Amino acid sequence: MASVEQRIGAGAAATANRPSFSIVSTKNRLFLVDLLTAAASGAIVALMIDPGADRWIAAAVMLLAWWLWLARAKLYSSRFITRRADEIRRIFDASVATAASVAVLAYVFGLDVSRGWLAASVLIGGMAIGVEREIARAGFDRRRRAGELCRRVVMVGANEEARQLTAMFQAEPELGYQVVSSVDPRSINGRTELTTRVLAEARAHDALGAIVAASSIETRSSNRLVRDLVENGIHVELSSTLIDIEPSRLTVRPLGRFPVVYVEPVMRRGWRAAAKRTFDVIVSLGVLLCASPLLAVLAVLIRRSDGGPVMFRQSRVGRNGVPFDMLKLRSMVVDAEAIRATMDTGDTGLFKMKDDPRITKVGKFIRKTSLDELPQLWNVVRGEMSLVGPRPALWSEMDSWEDDLYGRLRVSPGITGMWQVSGRSSAGFEEYTRLDLYYVDNWSLVIDLSILLRTIPAVLRQEGAY
Repeated sequence: MASVEQRIGAGAAATANRPSFSIVSTKNRLFLVDLLTAAASGAIVALMIDPGADRWIAAAVMLLAWWLWLARAKLYSSRFITRRADEIRRIFDASVATAASVAVLAYVFGLDVSRGWLAASVLIGGMAIGVEREIARAGFDRRRRAGELCRRVVMVGANEEARQLTAMFQAEPELGYQVVSSVDPRSINGRTELTTRVLAEARAHDALGAIVAASSIETRSSNRLVRDLVENGIHVELSSTLIDIEPSRLTVRPLGRFPVVYVEPVMRRGWRAAAKRTFDVIVSLGVLLCASPLLAVLAVLIRRSDGGPVMFRQSRVGRNGVPFDMLKLRSMVVDAEAIRATMDTGDTGLFKMKDDPRITKVGKFIRKTSLDELPQLWNVVRGEMSLVGPRPALWSEMDSWEDDLYGRLRVSPGITGMWQVSGRSSAGFEEYTRLDLYYVDNWSLVIDLSILLRTIPAVLRQEGAY
């Protein structure tokens, strides 16, 4: 029979788990580096723009404002900056708040502060902190892949959702979670016993947190479990049972006694669609104009290599299933399609192989550098494609599609997309499916810009391009 101590919290008097010294010291060092970066930015700007008569007071107020707003932006709590986009947004918010604070204080106390110095200092300071944070993120990712700076957690659940969460943490160590033990709620009778078991596993493996797969546990048991774990200093995170939904679309609000998650609908029409189309046309025409001399040189090289046509046209599946001819610089021999019919392509739904014997010498170069895709910009101008979107599928690939994959046809295919910047040809068919559907379900202008920015280093590193 459970003791009184177990019934009120399965050991509430126990000493709460606290973050390790290394994690705390890492946060402190990062905070110090942020402040030094901001201070150095202000000092450098002061060499070019006179801060004003009250320069030392202004510098002290700005440093204090940076200290306050960087902390208020929760830039030192990993759960708020897991995604790069969230970290950038919080740095921007802190920068705006810092500038406003210094401006207001200067006005109230009549300080002689140059507005040009203030604006330039905050702008350059915010950008410098962003660069410094990117370097720090790369360092954290490297250490986490080596097994350091990871939060040790107990997985509560043994169903499909719990297995997917565990597999995700193993495949993506940069997320900073290490599952050290698991508890199956179905094998335990009684809510008190479940809490006792999870706490015992956490203490036995020196775990600071617990991940609860919400679909694996009853509501009454989860309430008691979360309450008791938090009381004992365990950091608790519950899955939402939703997969691949952009967090910005989710809003938690009370509905009676239940906190419910509202999912914002995706806006594919209106001003957002018009802005996307305008951006596509302007950028595509600009790049085509700038790249026209290079395209002319490549056309001559392709033509001279074997006398065949410069362009390769292939029918692809467009938006709403409408066919279109996708343009590419020809990188294979003239009879490549006939040769493919004699090759073993496997049953993956995709066909792209390293050392493809059909690729010409010129073709190998333009495929490695992705220059063969430049003519697709004309497809974008014609409205058949977009700069960012799902990968344009072959009609033959549709034979292996499941019903949910047809949802990718709700938007125009793109020259680049989540599939392309996540390893491109090295991504498997399941990953290709997941990433395409994620884009369709969560499209926004911010996501488009993020993908375009990630495309540049992906192309330069030639990730998965062959």
